[in-house]
Amino acid sequence: MKKRIGSYPRVRVEGGGRGVVSQAGAVLLVETVRKSGLDGAISAALVPWRKPRAVHDPGKILLDVALAVALGGDCLADVGMLRAEPAVFGPVASDPTVSRLVSKLASGGHRLLAALRTARAEVREHVWRLAGEAAPDAGGQVIVDIDGVLVLAHSEKQDAAATWRKTFGHHPLMGFVDHGRGGSGEPVVGLLRPGNAGSNTAADHIQATKLALAQLPKRLRRGRQTLIRTDSGGGTHEFVAWLAQRGRWLSYSVGMTITDAIHQAVLKVPASAWTPAVEPDGDIRDGAWVAELAGDCLTGWPKGLRLIVRKERPHPGAQLRFTDADGMRLTCFATNTIHAPITELELRHRQRARAEDRIRAARATGLRNLPLHDTAQNQIRLEIIQIALDLLAWMPLLALTGQARLWEPRRLRLRLFSAAAELITSGRRRYLRLAKHGPWTDVITNALDRLHALPNPG
Repeated sequence: MKKRIGSYPRVRVEGGGRGVVSQAGAVLLVETVRKSGLDGAISAALVPWRKPRAVHDPGKILLDVALAVALGGDCLADVGMLRAEPAVFGPVASDPTVSRLVSKLASGGHRLLAALRTARAEVREHVWRLAGEAAPDAGGQVIVDIDGVLVLAHSEKQDAAATWRKTFGHHPLMGFVDHGRGGSGEPVVGLLRPGNAGSNTAADHIQATKLALAQLPKRLRRGRQTLIRTDSGGGTHEFVAWLAQRGRWLSYSVGMTITDAIHQAVLKVPASAWTPAVEPDGDIRDGAWVAELAGDCLTGWPKGLRLIVRKERPHPGAQLRFTDADGMRLTCFATNTIHAPITELELRHRQRARAEDRIRAARATGLRNLPLHDTAQNQIRLEIIQIALDLLAWMPLLALTGQARLWEPRRLRLRLFSAAAELITSGRRRYLRLAKHGPWTDVITNALDRLHALPNPG
């Protein structure tokens, strides 16, 4: 009988191997860049910031950093992972060149940001056309979720300040287009703010919404087919009035703070007026009811606003607030959608929780920290993070099916991007040969087939 020496076989490791590509699954992102036309759009946008005799294209450098972030990198030097695989990613600039470019772009100010955002908007419209029935606007309505994110700083940085949670860092305002139950979501705004920026600042919500609308196709930048959804941070008179302004006519579903007037109105709602809340599959939601409020609590708000409240049994261990009533947790939101039952509207607003999934994905894709010192540099970093998140949303949208479309960045990296392959040359062409026994090799190859079948841009 042979004596065991451990649970795993012993394998000796040595360097110097050739013909093997790590992170070979990243060709999915490279092909997404190619088919979406993002490389050409970003390069064209950054032409004014390219030196006459520059070796590296600024647009290519920026996309390389975004690809490194999408693959899990959290600093500029992580672009070295791409530099080690020129057969897949092409020539990659050195770390000093990358650093100098970020500093130069940061000095470009609003002009640079406008150029980048315009290029992203053009590519986004093209990607949605390629996606067809899977596009976010295929159902006739687009939902944009606006929410704040706390980003901690562990050293002195410009505009880093104490936050409302007694931490230290920044408080950017993010916006995401919801892809619905069958998909994820993509970023449309990242507004960098100091850590002490307020949660209910109407001016910031208006600016963020303007930037988010500019990322949508022109036909969706006004009108009821575009829904702006926020938590109670957007529940201010100024912001709601701006959304409902004549000529803009946006739909909204905005969380509201339970004021004393709303609390008193809830206490006057008769038992017969409460309707059981529903789940996405149509079943009754256990222990939750909804009702529509009227009366003085609507005074001062725009015409057509509906105030809907939900009461629900708190989860075990949850503490009630002063604004709760009769042992029930109360939440409230306002909407201007008229011809819909309140249960449907409440379910739609509750699904705003998917924005938390998008924020979690953003934290896993570079937003865990903003490593640079100057605010202008960190705003460029935030734009790079959004490009990385765009790629992580567009690739599943165009190439994956079923449950794979719901995979978040960490799972995509583990199952797809981290796959290694053998690099071979045949007939003057290079091929990546994936391991046949890989558990997700067929997912990668099928996704690449779908991407190759798409038309080339322009």
